[in-house]
Amino acid sequence: MVVPFSRLSRRRIAHFSALVMCGGFAAQSQAGGFIEDSSAKLEARTVYFNRDFRDGSSSSPQGASKRDETAQGFILNLQSGYTEGTVGFGLDALGMLGLKLDSSPADSNSGLLPSTGSDPRRSKDQYAKFGLTAKMRVSDTVLKYGALLPDLPLLKYNDGRLLPNMFNGALLVSREIKDLTFTASRLDRYTARDSTDSQDLRLNCKNKRYACNITSDQFNLYGLDYKVNEHLTAQYHYAELEDIYRQQFVGLLASHPVGPGKLSADVRVLKSDDAGSAKANAIDNRALGAMLAYSLGGHKVSAGWQRMNGDTSMPYLDGSNPYLVNYLQVNDFANAQERSWQLRYDYDFKAMGIDGLSFMTRYVNGDHIKVAGSAEEGKEWERDSEVKYIVQSGTFKDVSLRFRNATYRTNYEKFARDVDETRLIVSYNLSIW
Repeated sequence: MVVPFSRLSRRRIAHFSALVMCGGFAAQSQAGGFIEDSSAKLEARTVYFNRDFRDGSSSSPQGASKRDETAQGFILNLQSGYTEGTVGFGLDALGMLGLKLDSSPADSNSGLLPSTGSDPRRSKDQYAKFGLTAKMRVSDTVLKYGALLPDLPLLKYNDGRLLPNMFNGALLVSREIKDLTFTASRLDRYTARDSTDSQDLRLNCKNKRYACNITSDQFNLYGLDYKVNEHLTAQYHYAELEDIYRQQFVGLLASHPVGPGKLSADVRVLKSDDAGSAKANAIDNRALGAMLAYSLGGHKVSAGWQRMNGDTSMPYLDGSNPYLVNYLQVNDFANAQERSWQLRYDYDFKAMGIDGLSFMTRYVNGDHIKVAGSAEEGKEWERDSEVKYIVQSGTFKDVSLRFRNATYRTNYEKFARDVDETRLIVSYNLSIW
């Protein structure tokens, strides 16, 4: 559950207290696994973010010409083990702190820091959020309730700025049947990446594709992942944001040695419709995507294809990443009727004897976009590059340096703007115990 506690109902506090008391009692009598299997990790993350919109100013209709901020983040992840016995109990805690290093009113709102209440152009000097998660394990089934960082096809938390989004609710993962994973989740709140306030779930409204500020207090998800063999995994997931949209996903993950290298494939099919009272109006989308890759030595070459069918763009939860093969650093290429293709190249310099150094570059081109209120065909493209190095030894061992650059261009300026973006991320992960 996500703090501040003032927003929690008495009933929810009582429910959580009961879980903690049960877990605490079991821990006192059979505390071996609860303590011995616990862990504490701290990540220190410094982020410089610069997004140049190529036009506009603080007083122009387009908005500010750029976002430029630097901040320091700390993420503390405490995880207990489980008490011994048929039913094991545990308790996790997640604490986050963000500190402003450099910001100005003209270049704020980068997503690194929340704005002050009195002036939306000024960023706060610091902010913090905290979450608790009660958990219970029976055999190979785990039930968690509280603060969650889910990483599922239809529910992937966003971690693209200083601090990640947190969702609040229940998550069940069961592996009782060999090679089969069953997942079920119900969410009711989330805390945005640059916020401390827990709020209702909402539909992402990028480029004003849907009515903005449409909220719901319930998101349900069910999923099956089956490992057919060592080379093939099949997936089916279903999700519904109450009274807004429902979504089905079918996926295949495959890999197989071909010649001296390995060929891999990632196929994704998503079908989305409006649900219940359709508070965001009609939703009609079928997203098809596939990514093929071939790896040889330190090289990896990939080619992707994505197609949007239907009258609307693909919906997804605010604070989450859409599960699309052409979801990139700036854009998702998920507009109504959009067709897009991708070329990507990765290289791991370990093949040359330089451990810890890697490089990636990719290009996606999209066209055939149906732009509301215009007969003109929308077009867009994005080019990304990334260099990452992890220090292998010495005083700064395990320090990660990551440079990311993106260029995005479009011809439908009414809803989107050209972007040149640079991100520099320095992070260090410390295992406390």
